[in-house]
Amino acid sequence: MSLLEVEDLSVRFDTDDGSVHAVDGLSLVLREGEVLGVVGESGCGKSVSFMALLGLLPETAVVTGRATFAGRELLGASSSELRRIRGREIAIVFQEPMTSLNPSFKIGSQIGEVLRRHLGLSNRAARARTIELLQLVRIPAPERRIDEYPHQLSGGMRQRVMIAMALACDPKILVADEPTTALDVTIQAGILDLMRDIRERLGTAIVLITHNLGVVADIADRVIVMYAGRKAEEAPVHELFASPQHPYTNGLLGAVPRPGPTLERRRLLEIPGRVPSLSEPPVACAFAPRCPRADELSRTAVPDLREVRPEHFVACFHPGPDENLAA
Repeated sequence: MSLLEVEDLSVRFDTDDGSVHAVDGLSLVLREGEVLGVVGESGCGKSVSFMALLGLLPETAVVTGRATFAGRELLGASSSELRRIRGREIAIVFQEPMTSLNPSFKIGSQIGEVLRRHLGLSNRAARARTIELLQLVRIPAPERRIDEYPHQLSGGMRQRVMIAMALACDPKILVADEPTTALDVTIQAGILDLMRDIRERLGTAIVLITHNLGVVADIADRVIVMYAGRKAEEAPVHELFASPQHPYTNGLLGAVPRPGPTLERRRLLEIPGRVPSLSEPPVACAFAPRCPRADELSRTAVPDLREVRPEHFVACFHPGPDENLAA
């Protein structure tokens, strides 16, 4: 059953220097209890898309499209309605927990504020619930940690505090924006294991925004690959890794280290060129200047998103797996 449906979402930032088209016609569906991975390099519109849905963009942003959450319209919702939804029903874990947490307040106070605001708990009840949440995210000695400041915790613990804050009101959707960035692989594994446990125990649907394909392979059910503000490819996770269709997806997978018997097999592939400017809407395939399959059609028309296999969609005139990647 669909929990979140987004249709033709576009985001434009108007500044004195011109306009930036950050997201261009994005559509997606998030089902109950699933993990949806959203992948792409920095600046492709991953985070902006979900911040737009929650009304977290500055006034310079012009947002169009439709988005329904549990049957309610998000993009047309009032500020007061969005405040009731944010944190209570849709929660977000922002990047960089050290800058997202207020260094001047103890972590118990910051988590407790969410509980008091959305659930109306007393200070005593909020403190007890905060300790339960810290236990849920596997922070040791929560009775002591609750009275510590963010700088007294490790990077992994701060990330767990952010997740505890997001889970405070048992949201239906958890948006995790780069939750494993800057963490070592051991702590990354612990965070992903925690998110799996949250999904299984609470039934929470998770949107995992990341540039790390290894993280996506480990936990996601479906994957959306974004490039230059548009959806390039969408497929079930095993299908995407087994048979990537878009040249950009092939390029991302080619840049993932893979063990091999020879130095040549271990050599990482690179995507030549640079990301296009988003100051103007594309009049051709945005990936064409970097694409080895580009032809005159790619350079003069924008490809539509089409289904090439069951539940596998790609916006490309010449889809197919990369032979070098499969070798």
